[in-house]
Amino acid sequence: MAGRHCYKDVIPFTVMVAMECSNVGVSVLFKAATQKGLSYYVFVAYSYVISTLVLLLPLPFFFFKWSRGLPPLNVSLIFRIFLLGVLGVVAQLFGYKGLQYTTPTLSSALSNLIPAFTFILAVFFRCLSLSYS
Repeated sequence: MAGRHCYKDVIPFTVMVAMECSNVGVSVLFKAATQKGLSYYVFVAYSYVISTLVLLLPLPFFFFKWSRGLPPLNVSLIFRIFLLGVLGVVAQLFGYKGLQYTTPTLSSALSNLIPAFTFILAVFFRCLSLSYS
């Protein structure tokens, strides 16, 4: 029983450290690639291709049998997926454009503040929506 509790504490911490290391690695890689002349549009395209391959190729090995069917594909779902993709690409382009003017260290430090900014915006918009109702 104690082993399971340890995994519940260790796995999220390990994933968090791995994600932070990958963010720093990508920032350093981007800075080095753009200093050699690679366009940041191309870098974003390469990063999306590589992440698609890394995330989708092992999927059949982990989820060989689906426990339930897939949801129906309608216009609303396609629009949401498209909007989420556009927002992700724009956010990455803005982040990499800003990284051209600064160091990967600052980029890594600011990426740790994203959850705090998200919380502050959520509180702000919640208070804003309460004042209109």
